[in-house]
Amino acid sequence: MRPESTPETTPETTRGTATQTGSVFALPPALARKADPALIAADDAHLAAIRDRLAEEIVALETRLAGLRAAHARPGQEALDRDLEIHRSTSRLQLLRRFGVDLCLGRMVAADPADRDPETVYIGRIGLSDARGRRLLVDWRAPAAEPFFAATHADPQGLISRRRYRWASRRITDYWDEVFDPDGLEGAAALDDQSAFIASLGASRSPRMRDVLSTIQADQDAIIRASSRGALVVDGGPGTGKTVVALHRAAYLMHAEQRLSHGGILFVGPHRPYLAYVEDVLPSLGEDSVRVCTLADLAPEGRAGDRMPEEQDPHARALKSGMRLLDAVTAAVRYHEHAPADPLLVETPWRDVVVEPSVWSAAFDAPEPGLAHNEARDVAWEALIAALVEDDADEDVPPHLLDRALRQSGALQRAFVAAWPVLDPAGVVADLWEIPAYLRICAPWLSDEERAVLHRADPRAWTRQDLPLLDAARALTGDPAGSRTRRRQEAVTAEEREYRERVLDELLAADDDRESEVTGFFFGEESAGVREMLLDEEALPRLDADGLTGPFAHVIVDEAQELSDAEWTMLLRRVPSRSLTIVGDRAQARHGFGETWAERLERIGLRRIEQASLRINYRTPEEVMAEAAPVILAALPDANVPTSVRSSGVPVRRAAVAERDAILAAWLDAREEGLACVIGDERPFLDARGGAHPRVRVLTPVTAKGLEFDLVVLVDPAAFGTGIEGAVDRYVSMTRATQQLVVLL
Repeated sequence: MRPESTPETTPETTRGTATQTGSVFALPPALARKADPALIAADDAHLAAIRDRLAEEIVALETRLAGLRAAHARPGQEALDRDLEIHRSTSRLQLLRRFGVDLCLGRMVAADPADRDPETVYIGRIGLSDARGRRLLVDWRAPAAEPFFAATHADPQGLISRRRYRWASRRITDYWDEVFDPDGLEGAAALDDQSAFIASLGASRSPRMRDVLSTIQADQDAIIRASSRGALVVDGGPGTGKTVVALHRAAYLMHAEQRLSHGGILFVGPHRPYLAYVEDVLPSLGEDSVRVCTLADLAPEGRAGDRMPEEQDPHARALKSGMRLLDAVTAAVRYHEHAPADPLLVETPWRDVVVEPSVWSAAFDAPEPGLAHNEARDVAWEALIAALVEDDADEDVPPHLLDRALRQSGALQRAFVAAWPVLDPAGVVADLWEIPAYLRICAPWLSDEERAVLHRADPRAWTRQDLPLLDAARALTGDPAGSRTRRRQEAVTAEEREYRERVLDELLAADDDRESEVTGFFFGEESAGVREMLLDEEALPRLDADGLTGPFAHVIVDEAQELSDAEWTMLLRRVPSRSLTIVGDRAQARHGFGETWAERLERIGLRRIEQASLRINYRTPEEVMAEAAPVILAALPDANVPTSVRSSGVPVRRAAVAERDAILAAWLDAREEGLACVIGDERPFLDARGGAHPRVRVLTPVTAKGLEFDLVVLVDPAAFGTGIEGAVDRYVSMTRATQQLVVLL
């Protein structure tokens, strides 16, 4: 299985660092004419230079890493800089070891404006120069590489020709040339570019997405390189390469837009099988800092166990999918932030202190707006203690003693906890589903019937539709353990500082020479930073940071047509800049998508929206699209149905359900590679040992979305139901096929 993409042109590369000598070309006999030295000798020489330079750089990186790891770095910025350099060098070393000379994607020949000899430029996954500074590879993300992907016959962008390589085990097993100026390249190109390109579209699929970088098409490249300002919608039908665009755009933006490197990029996919399939793509592009997850992963409850179930009751699902219940969560949190209306008498060893309602109110108003409930609670407590100490301290009662007495007062603590308790975000939402009176207070607009629909005997039996509400509660409450951890940090820090000062005092007492270097080092004018370095930061308790809470500089979401309004709030909370890439197909929305993209996104609060469309289907053969298109057009006449660019020559087959296993067995016997998928029948297909066959997947229309297979066996598609949901499920299932579709009735 693989996400919808452009053709896979690079079989799995051989891992390791072994060097290779001789020609890098290993063309099969059928392509003997392409092995003419006049066509490949210059490439062979250049690729040999790349190979030699890579070997030198690998040695240099290994030496540098060994030195960095052995070097001592002072705590603080120096240690951070060293660790960042280790990370950068390690990432580059891993990429060089992984690919070797097959880092090169191809080359382009550009006309010289001054009519000098044309320039040949080689494009790679990374930039590379030799020891003298001569450019061997241009990074694919660099502006200079753009014509390699963007040139078309209508707009050659100054190119005379372009050559793309097909690699296997670090050897070139095929290449294809495109010539934009035939007069300038007579006898220097193998002019079968379209036949080789089209043939590559039907290559067998594998359990992981193979490299497609060298085959990025001009319409896709324009989207990949578009600015990250605002929201960019990429609308495209099945097989148009939406996923490829999304992944490559993430790698491109991290390289091209420096501002994004600070906040980073979050990439959100539709489900975990999808993430498992694409997990190799970004590392293969030299990018390992993009955070990748599903929408469910954004909430801790969604990360546990298998896929989250859907809300079964359609009315409850509709209520939770909207944005109004998010207001109920806000009200539920604010319900626990009410200053007491009555005075409170607090006894101390010196006098009784009366906490007036006005003092409570002032303390509860002290936190800055927007501060999370549990963190704001600490601010309110400190403000309350400070106000009471200031009002009641006198010469007979030292302020620090009164401060301590008030903090230790059971009566004051109980009153404060009742008025502003520590909240567990999951508990906030669970209480709404479990306690009708609480839900009535927090959501007075709901009817009795709606409250009854939302009521749950087990309020923590979470569904996918609960996740946005849980996420909102977590953002509003903050970490319930944060206050306790911060107090422990303060206590440990105080203990560490006390210990440090005691050690320094002992050092000073033991040093007879007050002018010595030791005394000057620890007690001189420049000693403050040195003394602070002695604080053992490893001893401090740590707050559990959730790396998916953001904020991020840019968010990319695939299959975005499925997101509810409430789910959109989960993403927008993580990207305050509203810089997004939104990838989807309105025709593949299971619950319907009656609006335009602009209408939908403006409704959730986005304003600056651009849209790009992908209309060429690189994956699905004409035979399959001829069957699939009428299915979706009958339900959605304005669906963006893409045009297929190839034919498999294999008609759609129909057979009886009872023939399922025989059809799969025959297909497997006839092919040594490739993947098949059964959709609509949950029975596993077993291998000879009684286990699930490794080359056959059994999925639903939902879990198959975004993936593709050589053979799709669609079982009883009429059972998917009627209306838009049934039509979308059938359309999605049929268009997963890259070679053959079999429909069992």
